[in-house]
Amino acid sequence: MSALHVNKPCDQNDYVFTSEAVSEGHPDKVCDQISDAILDAYLSQDPNSRVACETLATEDIVVLAGETSSHAAVKIETEPIVRKVLADIGYTRDDMGFNDQCRIYDCLHAQTSELSHNADDDGAGDQGLMFGYACNQTKHLMPVPIAMAQKLMQNLAQARKSGLLPMLLPDAKSQVSFRYCGRKPVSLQTVVISTNHLRLTDPEFSEMRELVKKLVIVPTIEEMENDACSTFSAEDYEVKVNPRGMWENGGPAADTGLTGRKIIVDTYGGWAQHGGGAFSGKDATKVDRSAAYMTRHIAKSVVASGLADECLLQISFVIGDKEPVSLMVDTFGSGKMPDTELQKKIQDSFPLTVKGIIDYLDLRRPIFLSTASYGHFGRDDSQWTWEKVKELQ
Repeated sequence: MSALHVNKPCDQNDYVFTSEAVSEGHPDKVCDQISDAILDAYLSQDPNSRVACETLATEDIVVLAGETSSHAAVKIETEPIVRKVLADIGYTRDDMGFNDQCRIYDCLHAQTSELSHNADDDGAGDQGLMFGYACNQTKHLMPVPIAMAQKLMQNLAQARKSGLLPMLLPDAKSQVSFRYCGRKPVSLQTVVISTNHLRLTDPEFSEMRELVKKLVIVPTIEEMENDACSTFSAEDYEVKVNPRGMWENGGPAADTGLTGRKIIVDTYGGWAQHGGGAFSGKDATKVDRSAAYMTRHIAKSVVASGLADECLLQISFVIGDKEPVSLMVDTFGSGKMPDTELQKKIQDSFPLTVKGIIDYLDLRRPIFLSTASYGHFGRDDSQWTWEKVKELQ
């Protein structure tokens, strides 16, 4: 792929934008995965289960708290679910201060009648505002910085689990900075990976840094050059691997994790707005999750149909109401029709009630553990109905 010159003049606003991502072993992501695994277990037994599961993970402890309402035929045993999630991530060593044999405290309890009545009446389980976004920066219609940051974490985990980089431990973070001209990415500026690892000598640590660059960073950049819808320069970028030095103490033993603390990582990396509500551990009657998925689907359909280069939607609900109280569309001047006209087309083309969204996207299935790491958007997964595209004329 031919590259733009890094210093090519920009006749629009010229700036550098950064997004970050975290690994599946990051303490907050550990909690997100546990919460969604428990949600999936309830949905497997009763698709109409109501679940709001929060998780805390710290040294040698996992605490579950929240509310459930379900007609599950078999009691959901949370302990084996938690232990499997931890083992699958890679928390199996005895010398990490946290592993799949940690203490587990289940403090889940029954949902209050006020909240369950809202869902039973097909109304929103809470008030809230949600955003959905898509753009033509990549083939998956995601902003380039967050797409690359997530891909770095996926490829790092694959190298760890395959044995290619056996010195790595599960906790890691990435950060990617791109120079933009207007709303278009033109050059990669900085790539950062910080990863937890086994105790290493200085030469071993230096070798690890070089291997991460060679086996993870360079191949990921090549992947992103193929995924990007427009050419960007990747000729003169800076790489930082563990810039602070060795990182031997990581995971929940070193940094307590909580469900729902990576909402920007989960979505668009800060490039698009966020309503503030987290996703993991919540069934689809919680519009924080279902409406965010629906607005992503709509925005992606708008861009994929050629009606705009990028599209941002905001939708809001009042607790107990079936219909949204507002819908806003913004194409940042890139729309092929006025935004007000596009809004009318969206309202005519998609169901926007709480029940309509759940049924349209088929969100009562136990599919949510797969969303709990590496982002809820922009990935190829046949079960992720919100990532499919509806052709709009």
